[in-house]
Amino acid sequence: MSDERTLVVFRRWRDTSDLIALFPAQPADFKGWFVDSYMHVGQHAAADYHVVVQATMPVTVEEAADLRRELERIGYRLKVIKRASQRVHVARRASARATLA
Repeated sequence: MSDERTLVVFRRWRDTSDLIALFPAQPADFKGWFVDSYMHVGQHAAADYHVVVQATMPVTVEEAADLRRELERIGYRLKVIKRASQRVHVARRASARATLA
């Protein structure tokens, strides 16, 4: 069994206060420009990491607890981070391109 955990950044939309989970290491398109994301309503979707970060605010661990529990119930093993480094974005794009080869 793998011990690998999925990187996740939890954010709150400024206009609705709904939470979104961004998975910065997981590409949602074949070039890796978009990341996978998850919300209570709508669930999985592609998202532009940088646009979402601009339109949202950080949340505390306590504020994200409900969404985190939902993700763990469906099988995620999470590693919560505050923001994705440039290294994570470069690795995501490289991973997406490697699947095309």
